[in-house]
Amino acid sequence: MAKKVVWTQKAQLERVEILSYWFEKNKTKTYSIKLNKLFVETLKTLAKQPSLGRKTDAANVRVKVVRDYLLFYETSETELIILAIWDGRRNPAQFKI
Repeated sequence: MAKKVVWTQKAQLERVEILSYWFEKNKTKTYSIKLNKLFVETLKTLAKQPSLGRKTDAANVRVKVVRDYLLFYETSETELIILAIWDGRRNPAQFKI
C-alpha cells in the first residue's frame, strides 16, 4: 500500500523557491510545470517503494535524485515525509536538513 506524502514546511518552501526561480529565469511556466511533475511522479513511486532512495548518514533519512535536485525524505508506517529539496549544484557545506 502506498504511503501518504507529507511535505514539511521547509521542503514546501524550497519547492516553491525552485519553481519560482525557473519561472523568473525562463519567463514562462513550462519548465517549472515539467519539473514539478517530475517531483510528483518521483514521490508517487517512492510512496509505493520508499527503499528506492539511497541511504544517507542521517538515521532514517534517504535521498532520491530528481534531475539536478536531491529529494531528502524519511518514512513512517503510513507516511513518506519530504524533508528537503536541495540543488545538487550548490555548496554541500550550506545544506542542513
